This record gives sequence, structure tokens and C-alpha cells, in this order.
Amino acid sequence: MPDLPAPPAPASLPQIQALAAADMAAVDALIRSRLASDVVLINQVAEHIVSAGGKRLRPMLVVLSGQATAGAAGAGADHHQLAAIIEFIHTSTLLHDDVVDESDLRRGRSTANAIWGNAASVLVGDFLYSRSFQLMVELDRMDVMRLLADTTNRIAEGEVLQLLHVRNPDTDEAAYLRVIERKTAVLFAAGTRLGAMASGADAATAQALYDYGMALGHAFQIADDVLDYSADAADLGKNLGDDLAEGKATLPLIHAIAHSDSDTAQRLRTIIEHGDGSAMPEVLAAIHATGGLEYSRRRAMDYAASAEAALASLPESAALDALRGLARYAVERGH
Repeated sequence: MPDLPAPPAPASLPQIQALAAADMAAVDALIRSRLASDVVLINQVAEHIVSAGGKRLRPMLVVLSGQATAGAAGAGADHHQLAAIIEFIHTSTLLHDDVVDESDLRRGRSTANAIWGNAASVLVGDFLYSRSFQLMVELDRMDVMRLLADTTNRIAEGEVLQLLHVRNPDTDEAAYLRVIERKTAVLFAAGTRLGAMASGADAATAQALYDYGMALGHAFQIADDVLDYSADAADLGKNLGDDLAEGKATLPLIHAIAHSDSDTAQRLRTIIEHGDGSAMPEVLAAIHATGGLEYSRRRAMDYAASAEAALASLPESAALDALRGLARYAVERGH
């Protein structure tokens, strides 16, 4: 029996961005036009966070999923509008997160709440949420509205669930993964399903892309939490050890507590209870001693592999290579 040809190598991030560039330019133009308000402060805060850059990964997932399922037609106006909706929802959660976390730095710049205060950040976040729903209604598709309504509700649950685990040393891996699913992965999964829905893909294909997005979101967030204990602060674009100072037990630290001797485990629990960012050297020592970073990277890679596997039924295309490439990028990036 002849050997089957190997699948093409997953695309690199620059190749992925080039493939999505035309669609993303349309998405960015739509975002900027729909941000406009006659309330000046809304424009200032929204422009600050939207212009902060970032890779626009979530809206890119919408257009790439659209490209992968639309055939020769490619992504179109509905894909662009759905991508903008996803970005508005994501940006709203960033504004709210930074207030809850009392963060003063994001992507290497001062957060909106550090410049304009908490009240402005929360209220502009609400504006972006409501703007996203205006854009949804314009599409006049009940299936889209149902998916996005369910998704935003689950994100809100995730925010509250994470709040319950702040300074909680009893947070275990299962609880940590429940937060990730709601806070991060559901929006990835909604974006990839929406891309397929806007292309008119069948239910099985839409579900495959939803499964891909869900696994990718888990991989991305676990890798992000590894970087909080291993990246260069300048590359990371936020203060290294922020999670520790906020009393958040993420997977590297959860693993360290579970695999340390009783005295060290108790010390780590006390550090979490007090949100003691100054104890970072102690925490890093315990994480390294127990292989916490290596374990967490393996878990992220497992989710990335699951994401790639979910794409098996889709026809080969440049967009499919890009989706595979994003699964690799999620766990290989340095920031």
C-alpha cells in the first residue's frame, strides 16, 4: 500500500495574517466606523483600547473559519460583521477585567481604568456590549443571536466564577479549567462556529469548528498562564506575576501545591490567600521544583492537538492550514 502524502505543514503566524489580511482590513474598518459615538469619552476610551494593537486573534478566527467553509466564495460581509461583534465583546470584557483585577498595564500600555478611572471603563465596556448586540440584530438571524446571547452569558458566569477563586488556595485543576472554558474558550468557539454558520456550512462542520475553537481557547489560556511565570515582562506587555499578586491560582501554581511537600504547599497556600506578589521568587522555585511549567505546557499542547484533530473532516485549504497553524502558535508563542 503506498504511503499517503503528509499533510502540509501548518502555516506560520505571518502567513496566517497575510491570508486573513484583506478580510481583517474590512473588519477593522467596520469596527472603527461602529465605535463612533457623539459622546466624546466613549470615543476616547474605545479608541485607546482598540488601537492598543494585539493580534485580533478572535475576529481572525471568524474570517478564517469562514474561508475554510465558504469554498471559492471566501469570507464576506456577514463574516466581517460577526468578526466585529466578537471583537466588541472581547474588548468589553477586557475593560471590565482590568477594573476587577485593578490592572494598570495591558499590552505594554496603561489600561483605560488607569487613565480615565473605573467608572468610565465599566460604562464604555457596557457600550461595547450593547453595540455588539445592535450589530447582531442587524443580521436578523435567530441562530446567531441565540449563540451569542448564550456565549456572553457564559462569559459573565466565568467572570463571577473566577472572582470566587481569587485568593482561594483550594482552587484545583478542574475548577481552573471551568473558569477557562467560560472566560476564554467559549468566545473562541463561538467565533469559529459563527464563521461556519455565515458560510452556510452543515451542522457537523459547524460543530467541528466549535470543538476546534473550544480546544484552542483552552490551549491559548493555559499557555498564557505559563507565560505569566516564564516570559520576559517587556515581551508579555503586562507586569510579570500579576496573577500571583491578584491571588489567582493558575495551573503552574496549582500543580506546585499538589506536588510539594506539606510545608511548601502550606506556604504557597498562604501566598495565594494574601495575594503576595513579593513572594514570586519562592513561588517560582516551587513551580520549577515540581515541574509545574512543563506540566502546564504539556496540558496546553494536549488541547492544541485536540484542536487540530477537530479539523480532520474539513477539506484541505490554505485557511485550514492557517487554523492548524494557530493551534501551534497558541502554545509556541513567547508573548
